[in-house]
Amino acid sequence: MLLEVAKLDAFYGDLQALHGLHMEVERGESVALVGANGAGKTTFMRCLAGLIEQKRGAITFRGEDISRMPAEAIARRGIALVPEGRMLFPSLNVEENLLMGALGRRLGYWNLQRVFALFPLLAERRRQMPNTLSGGQQGLVAVGRALMANPDLLLCDEISLGLAPIAVDQIYASFARIRVEGTAIVVVEQDVRRATSATDRIYCVLEGRVTLQGRSRKLNADELTRAYFGT
Repeated sequence: MLLEVAKLDAFYGDLQALHGLHMEVERGESVALVGANGAGKTTFMRCLAGLIEQKRGAITFRGEDISRMPAEAIARRGIALVPEGRMLFPSLNVEENLLMGALGRRLGYWNLQRVFALFPLLAERRRQMPNTLSGGQQGLVAVGRALMANPDLLLCDEISLGLAPIAVDQIYASFARIRVEGTAIVVVEQDVRRATSATDRIYCVLEGRVTLQGRSRKLNADELTRAYFGT
């Protein structure tokens, strides 16, 4: 098992955002976290990446408890986050943004040439600034930057939000190639249909609690609807 999360609670001040969340991810597996806005999906991803301090419970990565580690230490151990909104560096061009992902100097398969091979468009646009790219192209840069860190676990938070379907298709199509190199993927997604077609397993979250989990292709539409909306 690559990642094990048990009884995870998270707080923003006095507000509790997560209630006993659990998740398991095997090496090379793809897992979707689905739920409506405000369900706690982004909070969960930020907990995994070490960006939320007010939490309790256990987060175990490659057999090591990382629950209280700072974000930099977690990144060095092999977890990379593609954040909601992409959060590219506006003063750096495409290539420079990608190279920022390699600052931790973690060894592995991914380097600039291999990211360009995965996303040839980025090689063509390597000297462009992020604000001159479409939203979908910026999404490719954000995924490529995370890959440059050579993660064992890639966290993708709402990568399809606001993008045209063709752009989302391109990002999701890259997941199979990424997993071939042994990287597991956890993707936050509101589109249940896309999540079920692109991942091995699904966790559905409602109001900070897991309401349903299972193999993506074995969960039926009625089950997912009830878990998603709490009906």
